[in-house]
Amino acid sequence: MTAPSRPAAPDQPAAPGSPASPLAGRTVVVTRPRDQAAVLAAGIEALGGAALILPALEIGPVDDDGALRAAAARLADFRLAAFVSPNAVHHAWTALGPAVAALGGWPQDLTAAAVGESTAQALRDLGVPRVLVPRDRFDSEGLLAMTELWHVAGWKVVIFRGDGGRELLADTLRTRGAAVEHVACYTRRGPADGGRALAEALAAGQIDALTISSSEGLRHLHDLLPADQRRHLAALPTFVPHQRIAETASALGHSSVILTPPADNGLLEGLCGYNWPQGC
Repeated sequence: MTAPSRPAAPDQPAAPGSPASPLAGRTVVVTRPRDQAAVLAAGIEALGGAALILPALEIGPVDDDGALRAAAARLADFRLAAFVSPNAVHHAWTALGPAVAALGGWPQDLTAAAVGESTAQALRDLGVPRVLVPRDRFDSEGLLAMTELWHVAGWKVVIFRGDGGRELLADTLRTRGAAVEHVACYTRRGPADGGRALAEALAAGQIDALTISSSEGLRHLHDLLPADQRRHLAALPTFVPHQRIAETASALGHSSVILTPPADNGLLEGLCGYNWPQGC
């Protein structure tokens, strides 16, 4: 594949059919949670495409935030606070924000860590002055590979995440001698409509490509769809911003999985650079 062209800025839409509108005539599904889908949808439309927002996951606050409030009250006791996603930052901040304000700012001896740049930027936007973030691989493995986290014996660590989730970060830090606790600060559930809108769009042949930013979300979609629609879904060009999601898509039978650079900009680059079939 040739190097993808740079996407047009969302506020400068290309004329349909022009060389700068590589998605002209294409409908691309955006499966991010609804309140996080606007940037990617706008980018697709700026490139001449149509964005169909069909969230694979619904994100919401936890029913009981007692553990979150308790961790916030002890924030200065921790040596490391890790956030697994922008959702973790935003939902944790309902309790952390007042705690940080009461402390006069983010504790000087508390290292904030993020698994990726979007999560790190969410922390910076809230005034966290220094954020540890991987430089290459944007996941728990990338964070654990950083030299700053090799020697954590005796550290108290708190990990802010959704309900459930991977145990790799906590388990590895424990083997390195840290005392680790999880705090669930948001929930992840399947789409509220049970996948009906996606099934209808697939049946009508209205979709040209799929963007996926969560392995869990993709599994939700497969679980919700009837067998014939799962086959239609798996036949679509599937754009994913992480190797682990690509592996999940392949395991679920997706025949054309395109691994893109990270985040929304990466997905847009992948969509721009794809060798779209003619006449469809």
